[in-house]
Amino acid sequence: MNIIIPMAGKGTRLRPHTLTTPKPLIPIAGKAIVHRLVEDIAKVCGEPIDEIGFVIGDFSDEVKERLHDIAASVGAKAKIYHQEKALGTAHAILTAKESLKGKTLVAFADTLFNANFKLDTDQDGIIWVHKVENPSAFGVVKLANDNTIVDFVEKPDKFVSDLAIIGIYYFKDGENLKKELQYLVDEEVIKSGEYQLTDALENMKVKGLKFVTGQVTEWLDCGNKESTVFTNQRYLEYLKGTNLIDPSANIGQSIIIEPVFIGEGVKLINAVVGPHVSLGAGTEVKNSIIRNSIVQKNTIIIDAHLEDSMLGNNVQYHGAAQDISIGDYNIIKQ
Repeated sequence: MNIIIPMAGKGTRLRPHTLTTPKPLIPIAGKAIVHRLVEDIAKVCGEPIDEIGFVIGDFSDEVKERLHDIAASVGAKAKIYHQEKALGTAHAILTAKESLKGKTLVAFADTLFNANFKLDTDQDGIIWVHKVENPSAFGVVKLANDNTIVDFVEKPDKFVSDLAIIGIYYFKDGENLKKELQYLVDEEVIKSGEYQLTDALENMKVKGLKFVTGQVTEWLDCGNKESTVFTNQRYLEYLKGTNLIDPSANIGQSIIIEPVFIGEGVKLINAVVGPHVSLGAGTEVKNSIIRNSIVQKNTIIIDAHLEDSMLGNNVQYHGAAQDISIGDYNIIKQ
């Protein structure tokens, strides 16, 4: 099994955090978004993952090393592909054409999920979906009576289905997908200035391939600050009952309300932390209350009351009650 993960987007809706850290490396319950995604896919695959093709933008060598480590954590090798220009979902996947072979799973890196099924690799293709209240905001699939997909509809004006495509796809034959994606590029099949994966899926369906749905129990987004904080909350709930507090953490005269993630070398002095808080390695919290928030590495928080917030790396925050979003290396005193 090979996995393709397009992750070259700039993450503009999650700024200022993505100005210094690519969005897929923002931590959720102590692990990068893309790390969580890879682990979740590995759980449902049911067979070994050979190769993970990461499609990236202008990322640093340090980021590339982290991606190699993430692949190795599930027993796979990483291949790094560079997408120079954002030209749509089909173009992003085709950038990793060398990895489009055999059984292939495509997963976009801003999508996390909770699922209770094992992947049926005998199917021609599987499109992962989730029921939504407002289908007009999503691409959806329409099903026949036998639950095979008969149509792909992008942001329908009228109701055709409430099964939204979440951005994870399985293909029994990666070479076949590559051929259809290449056709779009060669023939310049462009919509709104981009090459669309749904056009390739439609062509494959017309040629006789059958696509079915894989329904997830929960679909989580990391598009902006609010949704990312909520995703952190949900993951901490999934992991409830496991030990998420590093033994090197120094917890002095403080109260922990689980579930929380507390990283290596964290120092708590006269603090109340939790529920649903993630504190990155080296962070210090003093005389403060923090709830439902993500704090990255080596940040100092003093005399603060934070809720529903995100703080980056190496932040110094001396403050009051706030719902805030602060990027890396900021110093704020109130």
